[in-house]
Amino acid sequence: MGSLNLTPDQRAAFVDLLGRRDVDVLRSMLAVVYDAAIQAQFDEHIGAAPHERSEARRDQRNGSRARGLNTRAGSLDLEIPRSRTTNFRPTVIDHFKRSERALISVIQEAFIGGISTRKMEDVLAAMGVERLAKSQISELCTDLDTRASEFRNRPLSEKYPYLWLDALYEKVRVEDQVVSNAVIIAYGVSASGIREVIGIDVVDTESKESWTGLLRSLRKRGLSGTKLVISDAHEGLKGAIATVMTGASWQRCKVHFFRNVLAHVPQSRKLEFATALKAVFAQVPLESARRVIADVRARFSGSLSKALAIFDAGVDDALAFLAFPLEHHRKIASNNPVEHLNKKIRRRTRSIGIFPSDKSALRLITMILIEQSEAWMTERRYMSPESLELVLQS
Repeated sequence: MGSLNLTPDQRAAFVDLLGRRDVDVLRSMLAVVYDAAIQAQFDEHIGAAPHERSEARRDQRNGSRARGLNTRAGSLDLEIPRSRTTNFRPTVIDHFKRSERALISVIQEAFIGGISTRKMEDVLAAMGVERLAKSQISELCTDLDTRASEFRNRPLSEKYPYLWLDALYEKVRVEDQVVSNAVIIAYGVSASGIREVIGIDVVDTESKESWTGLLRSLRKRGLSGTKLVISDAHEGLKGAIATVMTGASWQRCKVHFFRNVLAHVPQSRKLEFATALKAVFAQVPLESARRVIADVRARFSGSLSKALAIFDAGVDDALAFLAFPLEHHRKIASNNPVEHLNKKIRRRTRSIGIFPSDKSALRLITMILIEQSEAWMTERRYMSPESLELVLQS
């Protein structure tokens, strides 16, 4: 198709539209451009201009059909001309498709960003898009399901020396009730030193059965080489780790351990006891830590028996990280890496409030985690491959 030839009226309209510069102007301007482009190509398809007598004519005009188009500038109403005996399809339709895909990508990105389906309808209305209802938006968003499923079920071809496990809770509508569902997440560091989210599921409750199901699915996908699993002391989670992750040590999250112990210390002595706990976890190697533990027992046994009993029951599990390379201690002593990730998820899901289903919660949170995993791939390695090789050989 050659250059666009605009009529004097069209040129005047452009001048007026460009002078006003608002969203409605942009939408009107696009409609003028598309109509002019389609008409120019249709003249070439027919072989003659309207009412022109020409030996090059190949067909006759046969009215037009309305075509609605959603673009980033809003909904356009276009007229697609028809020919009597041949099929006319303007090549500018290819551009229409690109614009429609761009609009869909905006919807998807906004959905991933935490905008609910109900709110999205208002967002689209503000953009001037009037033809997408809630059901259509939901249908577009389900296109994400394939990618999310591929991410959750991808083979785990590398070894993962360290594995963190944690859960967060989201409100989900189940039939006519709103319930809190557990989002259980497995996060690992591969032998090449890259952080990854390797498992995620939305379950009714955080139980031994739900965690066992997730860990067994990781094993089936190829999880191997795990030497240390880091988590809190949830009984169901501990039971699942013992059942499925045989051969791996368990690190009780240091931060959760501190909280559990200090919950039984009077406010007036919390600072004193917390300082003693920090002294224990500052020791390297384990023999030094045991000497400080003996001092803590002697110091508090007479006055803080309940806190000391919890301390004695869990301190060995909370010090499991001391058996691993010193350069890894800060990163493997607690669940802080996953807690930071959970905060990111909550920031994105807060605007949703209540998910319409567990499927929608799984879709959105998986897409957030895909984004995070892709970001980690471009960052500096979390741990050096050389140090992780020492872990794997131990």
